[in-house]
Amino acid sequence: MKSPDIVIVGGGVAGSAAAITLAQAGRSVVLIEKESRPQHKVCGEFLSREALVYLRSLGFEVSAFGALPISAVRLAGRLGVSEAPLPFTAMSLTRRRLDEELLQFAETSGVTVLRGRRVLSLARDNAGWRVLLDDETTIAAEAAFLATGKHDLRERPRPAGKQGDLIAFKMYWRLAPAQAEELEGHVELNLYRSGYAGLQPVEEGAANLCCLIRREEYLRLGARWDKLLVAMQQDCPHLRQRLQGAEPLLAKPVAVAAIPYGFVRERSDGVWALGDQAAVIPSFTGDGMSIALHSGQLAAVMYLQGETAESFQPRLQGELSRQVSLATALSQAMVSQRRRMLVEAAVRLWPGVLRQVAVRTRIRPGVMLNCS
Repeated sequence: MKSPDIVIVGGGVAGSAAAITLAQAGRSVVLIEKESRPQHKVCGEFLSREALVYLRSLGFEVSAFGALPISAVRLAGRLGVSEAPLPFTAMSLTRRRLDEELLQFAETSGVTVLRGRRVLSLARDNAGWRVLLDDETTIAAEAAFLATGKHDLRERPRPAGKQGDLIAFKMYWRLAPAQAEELEGHVELNLYRSGYAGLQPVEEGAANLCCLIRREEYLRLGARWDKLLVAMQQDCPHLRQRLQGAEPLLAKPVAVAAIPYGFVRERSDGVWALGDQAAVIPSFTGDGMSIALHSGQLAAVMYLQGETAESFQPRLQGELSRQVSLATALSQAMVSQRRRMLVEAAVRLWPGVLRQVAVRTRIRPGVMLNCS
């Protein structure tokens, strides 16, 4: 293989956004994705206004693939249900569909996409960077972008973050017709002992339940999904109502552990770290994909302008640290038995708090790229 200008490890939202932006600017890009076919990923699958702006700037319109509009948020717990309109119209689309369509779009944009290939090592050499694949193929490139999401390369582990004791699960459900109608156009945040769960409609009549639980509580439940599901519904009547008569659409939930919420990378050793490799914001904000897209396109633009990863990483850290810190503090409160009740009480007294949280945990308009 002829050496490309850039090699990107990871074919999720951040990696594809960077690859497409670079290829559209005429650079040669090789993107390496370990999965050979579309996969489910633990993700709330909420596309905020900022995420949609970035996708459209690439020439990618999610409504063409069945994405659904989300216009309001509900918070449910022991004290009942509170609702507020979102300060924007969002969309929902499964990662299985979104990631696959973005990879195909990257290929049509001129990116060389290698599927089903694992990276064994990523190391600097005299001319740039060298990637060793599991079939002993070596790819040399001028620059390396790291976009492996929640999973680390063996020699590049991330710190634990400020809230690293959570286990996350995702399950798709076919809700009973009346419950599906009630959920339409909403994302619901359900609070329960030592965790919380987001529920929202996605394409093809399904609903995504993405939930978190503190590790010690999951172990107390015997490390069993079925017991966790029962415990969540016992502690949150609204969630129990939503799941009455619901049919699970996966044989078992998708899971991931030790998510480093609150992590924000401050510096670089020369690799451009994108998405969850750059910053991990708690899932209740629905801002993970907008951060991934922002980081991917910002890195690509800075590279095209002749800047370095060493200047990119501190800039991104400055743009995201405030939002990530606020969201992590709120996430820690929601999994605390005592502070959870204070969160619920505050939202019931001032429903506008939900809207303010949505605003204050987003990428600030002043740092967004000039996307049309």
